[in-house]
Amino acid sequence: MNNIFDKMLNNSWVELILRCSLGILFIYSSTHKIIDPAGFAKIIYGYYLFPHYFINIIAIVLPFMELVTGICLVLGVFPKPAAAIINGMLTLFIIILTINLIRGIEFDCGCLSFNTSGDFTHAGWVIARNFLLLLSGLYIMFFKKRRLFCLYRNS
Repeated sequence: MNNIFDKMLNNSWVELILRCSLGILFIYSSTHKIIDPAGFAKIIYGYYLFPHYFINIIAIVLPFMELVTGICLVLGVFPKPAAAIINGMLTLFIIILTINLIRGIEFDCGCLSFNTSGDFTHAGWVIARNFLLLLSGLYIMFFKKRRLFCLYRNS
């Protein structure tokens, strides 16, 4: 059993699948925010955590960070730093969602699309999903073996 677990942890194909999946997810999640920064700014405002003068900056910068880091993961350009940045974003997302879950505020997280129906995904599910994504990012970040299909590998 331990041998199977070791093989999976040190498998370049598993790393490639996780790297591409996480990268594609972040590319996808950035597109609607780039297309509609005003809509994303409204969602950020709904978190009630940021000063109003930072909201537009966050709404413009964050989606491009998601896009660039996602592209870096898919292409294998600086995958460790890209995974570290994504892990930082995921950690912040988890903290922000947890704060609002504790407050009892219902909101659209704005993660993968803007919710126009009024039905909200429970923040607990979004937090759990982000933890799984964070585990994937940590796997990518701390992967020690040779990475497959990388344009530029870093140590």
